[in-house]
Amino acid sequence: MKRVKTLAFACVTIASVYVIIVNDGGHWISALAGAAIGVFLPLLHASFIDLFDDTDWKTSETKLRRGKFIQKDTLIRISFAYLFRIKHGDKYLLVRNARGTGKYQPVGGVYKATDAETIILRNRFNAIDDNKIPLDESSRCDYRMRIADRYLRAFVRRFNNRKCSREHLSNLSRELTEELIIPGYVNWRCISYRFCGRHIAELTYSKHFQCYELLLADVVELLPTEEQRQDLERMSQQHSDEYRFVTADEITSLGVLPGTNCLSETIGDHAVKILQEHEQYLTRINGYGEKFDAVVNESMPA
Repeated sequence: MKRVKTLAFACVTIASVYVIIVNDGGHWISALAGAAIGVFLPLLHASFIDLFDDTDWKTSETKLRRGKFIQKDTLIRISFAYLFRIKHGDKYLLVRNARGTGKYQPVGGVYKATDAETIILRNRFNAIDDNKIPLDESSRCDYRMRIADRYLRAFVRRFNNRKCSREHLSNLSRELTEELIIPGYVNWRCISYRFCGRHIAELTYSKHFQCYELLLADVVELLPTEEQRQDLERMSQQHSDEYRFVTADEITSLGVLPGTNCLSETIGDHAVKILQEHEQYLTRINGYGEKFDAVVNESMPA
């Protein structure tokens, strides 16, 4: 509401000044009126920008631009992922991070684009590889890359376009296959899940990677069949260093157990996004609450 009032005030002021100039016949007051327009035009422009900053990340980007912390050519690191909420009883299933952090995290990972879409992103947005995590065959075509800030909003619009040739909500079995099926923990042929919403953080400076980054995570909740629930029960009864079933409190504390000698963080800080208690903070974009069925190993578009 404050943004709308500011915009309305600026519009009315400029319109009034314009009437003065037209009716004044070129006298000295026109010069003052012209100066007033010079003052209020930037205000009007800023108000228009504020009015259309409809998400926290856009608002943070605008603030960083105005504060001269980023420029149009500043490279922004993006990492767009999906995370599975797999809950059995009162505990959540987490798997060990494959990149050697030693921490446990939700099943899931970075979205992938097709080869054709990757070329489009290179041509249209000058997207370049992420240089913060080593590149290998497993990270090819990942939505983990760098783009200049001038392209950031258009890039996100492209990502949200359902015609974009990439993994979509309807085909998210790839990471689950890699993290649960290939290791032999389960042997599921198909899965069903519900879209819980999207977490997209403010544009912030990463202390770890020493750059500005935009992080996005779509959260989906596994809807297990009776047979799949039995598999989860079996897994929960077996010890493994490669996965853990943990409570919401353990996730919130990042694995630190107060009052014990277990004071090291063993759970990734992004795991909190899958908690049922956290769903109220997720953005309800198109598809929220929808159920999807996916055939295992058929997760990428042709």
